[in-house]
Amino acid sequence: MRIELKKLGKRFNRQWIFRNLGFVFDPGNSYAVTGYNGSGKSTLLQMIAGSMEKTEGEIVFRTSGGAAIEPEEHFNHISLSAPYLELIEEFTLREFFEFHFRLKAVLPGYTITDVMESIGLSDAANKPIRHFSSGMKQRARLGQALFSNVPVVLLDEPTANFDTKGIDLYLKLTSELGRQRILIICSNDEQEIAFCTGRLDITQYKINREYG
Repeated sequence: MRIELKKLGKRFNRQWIFRNLGFVFDPGNSYAVTGYNGSGKSTLLQMIAGSMEKTEGEIVFRTSGGAAIEPEEHFNHISLSAPYLELIEEFTLREFFEFHFRLKAVLPGYTITDVMESIGLSDAANKPIRHFSSGMKQRARLGQALFSNVPVVLLDEPTANFDTKGIDLYLKLTSELGRQRILIICSNDEQEIAFCTGRLDITQYKINREYG
């Protein structure tokens, strides 16, 4: 899997958030997307995920053989974790993972029980998510993203609401599960992105004028 961004641009009303953005994400690498708050990091991630439309340019997914994948099939190759990602709070954690992993298979060699144990939430397996703390919810988001059997993992502010133990867990999971995949992380927190092999500073593609 390879992702190519070609002259990508996003405009809200008359204001360009970024424009003429070009970048290539290769498999087996971790990438940090950096930039000040409001610069468009989350916007770019959502565009790659297919949950937000681009204004101009192309987002091309390619197989290992170089063939382009149709845009309507991109979602099959992606998982996403972000603080704004809503969980189904009426579900217990086990029910949530059972539902999610019917849509996107769990990584080979793992079970739902393994996932809950790996994120440190085995004791909360049958607890409704609405009763989770913000840190527990973030662990659940990371679990569904990193343990999905997809080649592309998108993480937006992955340690939001985490204490030191949560940050250590994030670093452990990304180290163990990020290999051979494309891992894209939106963050300005150096402890979240220090291990990344590539960086994309989105401020290089800012335009300080309105469209017209």
